[in-house]
Order: sequence, then C-alpha cells, then structure tokens
Amino acid sequence: MLPHINTGERGGEMRESVEERHKRILRIVRERESVRVAELAAELEISVETVRRDVTALADIGRVRRLHGSVTWPAAPLNARDARLARQAPAPPTSGLLLGMVVPTSNYFYRSIIQGARDAAAAAGARLLVGITEYYRGRDATQIRNMIEAGVDGLLLTPSWSVHGPTETDAAQLAELKTPAVLVERRIPLGLPGANLDRASSDHSGGASMAVRHLAGLGHRRIALLARNTHTWPHIRRGYQATVGTLGLPDDDISSTSGSPDEFNDEFENHTERLMELMDTGEVRAAIVHTDSDAANLLQWLLAQGVRVPEDFALVCYNDELAALTATPMTSVSPANHALGETAVKLLLRRVEEPGVEHSTVEWLPRLLIRKSCGAPQSAQLPSD
Repeated sequence: MLPHINTGERGGEMRESVEERHKRILRIVRERESVRVAELAAELEISVETVRRDVTALADIGRVRRLHGSVTWPAAPLNARDARLARQAPAPPTSGLLLGMVVPTSNYFYRSIIQGARDAAAAAGARLLVGITEYYRGRDATQIRNMIEAGVDGLLLTPSWSVHGPTETDAAQLAELKTPAVLVERRIPLGLPGANLDRASSDHSGGASMAVRHLAGLGHRRIALLARNTHTWPHIRRGYQATVGTLGLPDDDISSTSGSPDEFNDEFENHTERLMELMDTGEVRAAIVHTDSDAANLLQWLLAQGVRVPEDFALVCYNDELAALTATPMTSVSPANHALGETAVKLLLRRVEEPGVEHSTVEWLPRLLIRKSCGAPQSAQLPSD
C-alpha cells in the first residue's frame, strides 16, 4: 500500500496535516489564553522549532499573538510580563490603508503568497487582514462581508470556486463589489461579469512547458503527466499538451480529470500502477508530477519497486515545498509565490489610489530548480525556445 501525503493546492504534511495541528494549537491557546512555546511543544509532542513556525504563521494572519517565548489569544488580557514585552515591541502601523485578503488556506502553497502580500503592505504603510475559507465556497461571501464591515480599503481574493472556474453567479458577485478587488491565482473567463478585474497569478502553463522541454532536452521522447485535480491542474495540462504537441511527443497524461482533490488520494495508487505499465513498455522513463507531495509518494513507491531515480526513471515535480527534502532531491517547478503576493498588493494599491486606471493582469513564470531526480547536472541550462 502506498504511503500518503495529503496536499495539492490544499497543503498537508505526513501524518498530521498542518491545518489539523494549527487547530490543536488554537484550541489550547484559546482555552488557556496564554501558554509558553516550550509547554505547547511538549503537549503536542512536536519540536519547539515546529511550534515556533506554526505560531509565526498563525500570528501573521492575526489568529494568535506572539511574545518572546509565549503565545496568547488575541483578545486575552496580558499578564505583567507579557504587557511589558508588548510595550517594548515595535508598534504596528496605526495609519494608512487597511487591506483584506481572503484565501483558502494559510498553509503550503499560500503561506509564501500571504507573506509576500504582508511584506508589500507593510512597506506601503498599510495593514493586512487575512481571512481563511478552508475551501468552503459558502465562506467566501462571509469573509468578504466581514472584511468590508471591518472597513478595508481593498480586497485580495482567492475564491473557493470549482476547479473549472466560477459560475456566472460567482462572477457577478465579485463584479458587483463596491470595494476595489484583485484576484489572486484565480481568473474570470471572458464573457462573464468581472472578467476585467485586476489579477495576479502564476503562469502554471509556462511552468509545465518548461518542465516538458527540460525532460525532452535530456532525451526523453515520452513524458508522463500525473497531476492532482486542483485549480492549478487545467493550466499545467494546457502547458503540457501544447509543448508535447509542439515537440511531436505523445500525450501521456494519466491524470484524473474528474472528482475532488480528496478523491484523488484514493485513486493515486491506480495512477501509479498505470505509470508502471507505461514504464514496463520501456518507452516512458520520465514523469511530471503535481504536487511535490504526490511526487514524494511516487518516489517512495518507485524505490520500493526497485526503480532507481534518476538512473531508471527521471522525475520532475510541480511545487517546491518538499522537493528538496526527499531522499533523492527532486527537480521542481517552483512558482514565484512571494513575488505573486507582493504584486497583488501593488495592483490593489494602484486600484485604490487610482480607481479609473486601466485594468492589469500580471503573471509570474515559475523557476525550474534542477536537482538530482531528473538526471541532469544542477548547472544544466534549460532548452531554448
């Protein structure tokens, strides 16, 4: 049976997911109002470093308050020690714009997007509120309403639409907003209301094309694609199909085109068995796998089957959260998430300050980070267009 890491655009970790661990931390802090980081680590049976990282992420989105070795509930009164430390800490900005950001999760793919947005907002003297929907569509409207009631001057929005995009009703709801808004990693198709909204996103099609061209440049004439059915998948497949077509290669996409991201977990073993069938023909010796967590699972499975990576099989993963940490470090397509968050804030500030300015779309091309799993030296250059 395959080991499983549950991620995708929805992030996770081996064993307990990050979201689950954050929920446990929030429950403990809410009950006690204040707790030392070392005590929290002991109770959760995880490392102090992991707790510090989690607390930092939660503090960045306003869920907890962090003070030199302890964490408190935001509304809890401070004891004498914490009050003294709070007075000594730099004061947050109290003037300038207030921006709101609504995202599906604060973990995995979105962690660095949020940090990029937070850094850009701080540089502009603005404050950023972050609301999490946990991929529940009904929470989009609630979080947007909460942000508007809080008095935000503009909104960064990553709605929890279907992977196939928004319905006309979904699009109309955004088009009718009176508050300036920028879409982040989402797009409204032409012909629907709001298609002209400012947008910042990753060029995932370009990233997939880059991966195909790299593997083709190493001599592979058949390259499989195994991708999780998330919002990123249609763009990855588009880039993959266009590039294998241009290069005259077969379309060996074995991804699931139906079902939810969670249902993919149950099908993953079937996909890997299909991949093994292609490998047994001796013609498929390379694959692009989305996400890097799924690629890590595949790597473990290949090694268990006696398949050597990269000697027998070349592997490139999409996303770069875990790619460098596997037994065989994986070559990855790494989206420019921090820059994406910064860009989204800059577009929003421009819209707030100049409401009538032309609408903008900015896409960031990911980087290809060469590691051992593809069989190329790390100094290898990408094939030219």
